[in-house]
Amino acid sequence: MDTAARHYLTGFFACVGLVLGAVSLLNYQVDPYLLHQWDSPLLQRPRQLNEKLGAWAKTYAVARYRPAVIYIGNSRTELGLPTGVRALFDGKSVFNSAVSGASIGDAIRLAEHAARVSRVETMVWGVDAPTFSLDMGAARVEDSLTGAEHGFFARRALVNLKRGLTLDMTEDSVRILTGKAGDVCRSNLALYGQRDETCTRKGMRHWLGTKDAIPVRLQEFGDGLGPTPPSTLALDASIGKLCRSGLRLRLYINPTHALTLYALHWRGKWDAMQVWQRGLVQLVERHRLHGCDVRLHDFSGFNSITTEATPLVSGKPDMHYYWEVSHYRDNVGRLILARLFGGDTPPPADFGVELTQANVDDHQEAMRAARDRYGVEHAREAAYARRVLDGPLIRR
Repeated sequence: MDTAARHYLTGFFACVGLVLGAVSLLNYQVDPYLLHQWDSPLLQRPRQLNEKLGAWAKTYAVARYRPAVIYIGNSRTELGLPTGVRALFDGKSVFNSAVSGASIGDAIRLAEHAARVSRVETMVWGVDAPTFSLDMGAARVEDSLTGAEHGFFARRALVNLKRGLTLDMTEDSVRILTGKAGDVCRSNLALYGQRDETCTRKGMRHWLGTKDAIPVRLQEFGDGLGPTPPSTLALDASIGKLCRSGLRLRLYINPTHALTLYALHWRGKWDAMQVWQRGLVQLVERHRLHGCDVRLHDFSGFNSITTEATPLVSGKPDMHYYWEVSHYRDNVGRLILARLFGGDTPPPADFGVELTQANVDDHQEAMRAARDRYGVEHAREAAYARRVLDGPLIRR
């Protein structure tokens, strides 16, 4: 190769390197997805309704904030458990680290990450049968986002700079800089990890309302991959690690609407769900015998909260306790926390049962009886659920 050609190639690759470096630095500075922010003015910047890379943002924020109380789970916990409840925890810091689209495998990574990088004293962990799978969910909690306490920030800086080379991030940075970000609301980091209610309301309008969202959420719940037996083993091992750190752990089964439990029944998944519940009881009891402060509560099923009338029969556009049948509002989340930790406003007597070896069989028998009553007393909604689950797949 002659000298002119070498000079040309050297200049070409130098220009490419400069352009890529400039793009990465631009995206790192604008940080459209808040990948490396905590307690900064950027947290108050309006963001797009679809919050991208939530796991990236939250794993970094947890490491910076180092909360004493942390919530783990999927979008149900992210929307439903409020963070403005420090009085319940003697004024200690609270952060909602639940991420939309998280499987139990994703949640395990988030929980263990939080325990490594923060001094977690209390962990509140929401679970449900359909997402109880080790497959990586839509949350995309990659190994590069979590890690050991030492060296975490240096490694994340490199990962974030690499992410800054992507086209989608560059496009979103340009939209922000040109004021063309579209419909916006606050980042969940501005609310210590809880989803901004304004975001949810605007998102529901895109669905054309609660009624329009119900069939999609029913199908999603009925089609979930979980529960899978390997997932229970993985959770068992993870709880063992968390218990060795001395934290207080409260597992709870999410109070999705009664129609979702009816959907599991109609899809032939009821028995698997109850076997899964008994497995959770057994592993919790085993860890308690070894001195771990862990408990399990079931808020699902057929109770005064979960059987709220849907717009199908109430004629109202919205529900009081639910955004649709899969996601509960934070007024329900406050009742969950009240059952778990006390408070001035006690939850309804039938909402939330602590599951133990002594009561799980009776609890499950009562759930089966309540399910059969629900099918009779709410026949119109049950029939609607059956039509949705037997019909063609609805996508949004």
